[in-house]
Amino acid sequence: MFKKSILILFGISFFVACQQNNQLKPTEYSTTLNKEITGDLAYNTTAFVEKFWRVVGNTGFNKSIYFIAEHLEKAGYVLEEKATEKDILTYRIEKRPLKRPTWEAVNATIRINDERTPLLAHTTNRNMIAMNSYSTPKEGVTAEVVFIKDVKKLKTTNVKGKIVFAETSPYRIFKSAIVDGGAIGIMTYNNPAYLQPEKNTTSIQFRSIPLDTVRKPWGIAMSYAAKERLKNAFVKGKVILNVKIETKIYNSEELTIVADVKGAVLPKKRLVFSAHVQEPGANDNASGVGVALEMASVTAKLVKSKKIVPKRSLTFLWGDEIISTRRYVQEDSIRAKDIVWGISLDMVGENTAITGGSFLIEKMPDPSAIWTRGNDKHTEWGGRKLAEKDMKPHYLNDFVIDQFKAQGKLANWKINTNPFEGGSDHVPFLRGNIPSVLFWHFTDQFYHTDNDRLDKVSKATLKNVATASLVSGLQLVNADENTAKNILKTIENAAITRLNEELKQGKLALQRGEELETQLTIISSWKNWYIKAAATITDMLADTSKIQLEIEKTQKVIREKAKNNIGLLKK
Repeated sequence: MFKKSILILFGISFFVACQQNNQLKPTEYSTTLNKEITGDLAYNTTAFVEKFWRVVGNTGFNKSIYFIAEHLEKAGYVLEEKATEKDILTYRIEKRPLKRPTWEAVNATIRINDERTPLLAHTTNRNMIAMNSYSTPKEGVTAEVVFIKDVKKLKTTNVKGKIVFAETSPYRIFKSAIVDGGAIGIMTYNNPAYLQPEKNTTSIQFRSIPLDTVRKPWGIAMSYAAKERLKNAFVKGKVILNVKIETKIYNSEELTIVADVKGAVLPKKRLVFSAHVQEPGANDNASGVGVALEMASVTAKLVKSKKIVPKRSLTFLWGDEIISTRRYVQEDSIRAKDIVWGISLDMVGENTAITGGSFLIEKMPDPSAIWTRGNDKHTEWGGRKLAEKDMKPHYLNDFVIDQFKAQGKLANWKINTNPFEGGSDHVPFLRGNIPSVLFWHFTDQFYHTDNDRLDKVSKATLKNVATASLVSGLQLVNADENTAKNILKTIENAAITRLNEELKQGKLALQRGEELETQLTIISSWKNWYIKAAATITDMLADTSKIQLEIEKTQKVIREKAKNNIGLLKK
């Protein structure tokens, strides 16, 4: 019996050793994932999702959710209600009644003075119908157009029973034109300059009007070409439009899909990747949906083969932008306190040779969002100037930048960053005091337009984003003392680089006659930010005493560097 027990123990030890030997080391994540992630599933998912004009609750949105569910099951995820405690890979579809009806476009045609060639047609401009617009009668409506050159004069212009045309936002004139003025519809144009409208003359950036169940109005967003053609028609005299619109407005439900990879050691602690399904473009945001799905599928493959045994849980969430993520953070306070990191995947597949701009990591609020100078630049999307109280010091910024730059070097792929601007799924995490960054692209000359289609998507970019994101994610969920030490070194190097850059920028500012006190404040702010960021590394370890000395060493280096640079500025 003793010999038999020894043999059993030996067999168990041998099995455990084999399992451990099969596990990838963190240094092997990049090599393995660059082989496993091809970009194929991300691209095919993007191709499926971008076919639909997606808003929460409508046909295209829901089909996208069930497409994700189908592929999660193929990858090995088990529906939560059928899962057992042994199942590591699970998913669920959350369903909630929508408080407001959903909406979808079916068809539309606009003609000027019965001309044969339409001014606009939905078949070629699927963003032309403003969201929440109602259908016209089947034969359409025919009415005179009133061109409002100065929107301030709209209130005193008789537009009852007519169509209002203005170069402004439809929301800005909706009340004056429709509610107060009695217009039957509005035609608007206001494509921003970064869309290069005189070059991309057919682009229409999608717009919306308030849902009005009483008046049942409609709005049309216009391309530059259509706007110019309509304006030219007024030169000839009175302009009559025939407008045919078909839409669907109906009660529906909100779907959110959540896939979990359960951690083996700290299952309640988690990293959440979020990708919103709504918005009708290919890059925005069918690409984020596709990248997240390929990441989830490859993770499942590695988990099933025991190459990856995550210590903490990894969650993938697809839903309605900001709303689904905010709910995930707020609806369960116990779950929320265990979310360690959040990452938003939004517009992550661009062929930048076509769209412009570059891949960007939008940082958590740091002093570059207060003093934006040097290589730090806000995008055309823009962001308000932050204050010291808005800062979110954390190692996540420099950690993911470091991981993505490694992938960029490997794949000859350009990586840039931008100061915090907001506007996507990283915001609910940050408001819940959860470290979070955004992966995206800008400037994009097709942003929110009906020319954001599959031909603007790069499979290579999808692969690179998915790979760098998952390398980062696996490093974090399997973080230990060694990970913490490596990240501290990253923080130290980043702090030195930043403090040297701010010394350079400070000297240039002094040459321009700016105040010394301001330059000293900027360096001190960066010093404080990085000292606090170094301290956050403790969220990786239960026993922080193991790393405390390393944290203090890093903080000392940062303090000494800042003190030296302040001294140089004062000379």
